[in-house]
Amino acid sequence: MPKFSYVAMDQKGKEQKGTLEVASQNEAIGRVKDMGLFPTKIVEVDKAREKGDKKAGPAAKTAGRKKKGGAMNINIKIPGLGGKVKSKILTTFTRQLATLVDAGLPLLRGLRVLEKQERNPTLKSVIGDLSLAIEGGSTFSEALAQHPKVFNRLFVNMVKAGELGGVLEVVLTRLAEFMEKAQKIKGKVIAAMFYPVAVLVVATGILILLMVKVVPQFKAVFENMVEGAQLPAFTRLVMNISDAVKDNILMTMGILAGFVVLFMIFVRTKFGRHVWDKFKLKMPVIGPVVNKVAISRFTRTLGTLISSGVPILQALTIVKETAGNVIVSNAVGDVHESVKEGETITAPLEASGVFPPMVISMVDVGEQTGALPEMLLKIADNYDEEVDNAVAAMTSLLEPIMIIFLAVVVGSIVIAMFLPLIDLMNKVGDSGGGKGGDD
Repeated sequence: MPKFSYVAMDQKGKEQKGTLEVASQNEAIGRVKDMGLFPTKIVEVDKAREKGDKKAGPAAKTAGRKKKGGAMNINIKIPGLGGKVKSKILTTFTRQLATLVDAGLPLLRGLRVLEKQERNPTLKSVIGDLSLAIEGGSTFSEALAQHPKVFNRLFVNMVKAGELGGVLEVVLTRLAEFMEKAQKIKGKVIAAMFYPVAVLVVATGILILLMVKVVPQFKAVFENMVEGAQLPAFTRLVMNISDAVKDNILMTMGILAGFVVLFMIFVRTKFGRHVWDKFKLKMPVIGPVVNKVAISRFTRTLGTLISSGVPILQALTIVKETAGNVIVSNAVGDVHESVKEGETITAPLEASGVFPPMVISMVDVGEQTGALPEMLLKIADNYDEEVDNAVAAMTSLLEPIMIIFLAVVVGSIVIAMFLPLIDLMNKVGDSGGGKGGDD
């Protein structure tokens, strides 16, 4: 029968350690709880490693650690670069780990299994570090906290709550479901924005081609045809723009690049971020989608954290940091201060102007009935459907808008090029008519 080492807290908060011979990790958790303890870490003792350590002695252990440290020193890590994992890959890892732990596989063995099959080199290295940290006596949440670029505070604190409550498999499942739904919403928004962005790129390419290649050729033709006569004002405007773009192409590209850089710098400032996030919430067509995504993210994150056992003040702090929008983050900060002073959640939510009356009413009911986590998750599910409808409405509106925009841009240039030809045809017609009258 396998052995499991456990670390638990007693009623007075003192740490207790020991080993149990049971069939599975779940049974070990039950035994520890029966002893009146609160488990924080339960892992299976590796018998082979235990025997090897006994034979090798302390010197061999130290040498092994030095060897591992030396191998790790070979890796070159540049500060600020790398170390991140795409949310889709992390979501898959979380679901796989939740499945393995829920099936009764010890956490350490589950990590080793996932490390072997992981193809992403960054995540593979991180999983290896997690395994080493747990083998060294750290809890899973402590090991996760050592990789803040991969695992945010929400991830770490939910795992910590699961460890303290002895329900790590439940929390990992909830976390996987949370990440999957967040990824699903993100994917829908990105898919909806693909069409307008593609049309905008094509329109820009066509505009540059017309201005740099087509319009100059028409200009040369008109100079020979009109023989010094003045072209229509709109045609001259388009040709002047074409000359400016063609003769100063590098400067034009530099101005565009500079505008983008200045915008990015502005958005990184506190004032700029506030203005940009507020503009996104109020933006026509796109604003309703951004607003519904923000509400869904807020309610699902807070509901998942509270239902997983994270204290509400700590949960609100995490939600504030992971809100993704300064306006929503400030509203959550006001909620945190309100709860800290013993007041309700609904008043600061209503004062923010971000949350609609229905959300505020449902939160108020959940707070009064003591079912706030369940109510928050219901709101999140409802707003997931609202996001689907808003994305569909946005797509149906953006398609004709972008088509009209492209037609106006290209059509304006075509009209500008044909105006001189129309004038010339009118003059020729008037001349022919005049000669016929003289005869």
